[in-house]
Amino acid sequence: MQNVLIIGAGGGIAQIVTALLLKEKNINLTLFARNTSRLNPQCRIIEGDVFDMSVLKTAVQGQDIVYVNLAGELEQMAKNIVSAMREADVKKIIFISSIDIYNVPLRSVLKPYRKAADVIEASGLEYTILRPTWFSNTDEVDYETTQKGTPEKGSVISRKSLATLITEIIKSPEKFKNQNLGVNKPE
Repeated sequence: MQNVLIIGAGGGIAQIVTALLLKEKNINLTLFARNTSRLNPQCRIIEGDVFDMSVLKTAVQGQDIVYVNLAGELEQMAKNIVSAMREADVKKIIFISSIDIYNVPLRSVLKPYRKAADVIEASGLEYTILRPTWFSNTDEVDYETTQKGTPEKGSVISRKSLATLITEIIKSPEKFKNQNLGVNKPE
């Protein structure tokens, strides 16, 4: 049985991931969010903020994989999550960043995503960083990945495609281990 924590569980992609993972018999889900009213009651739910280290440490304790899908002060959020994971001896993190975080010059709106990715890569944890293109609500699964250091390509990806990739990584934690991937719909 795998214990999976979803931080930012109220977000659109995280809710699709939750629905996909609930179909799996060998996964126990814990959902972590500031507002828990939209979360699936079939799961363990923790209301909290990643800036509250006490609640965050409680949520991380006993997990096998932490999937993070947040916005805001991402660098500090990433530092807090990494700290809580190290303390709880949790090794695997899946972190959603953004397309174009390695472009020069870096657009200011992307700086928090880049800083958070740098924190995750330097953490010593087993990580998968995903850098998706912009999202659509199209009901399709059609994606490709690109390695860090190669040009990002493709077009807008469906939320369902990204959620499917995240679910596959959770089901096969060695897949894309210690990789930083662009994710897009093939052109």
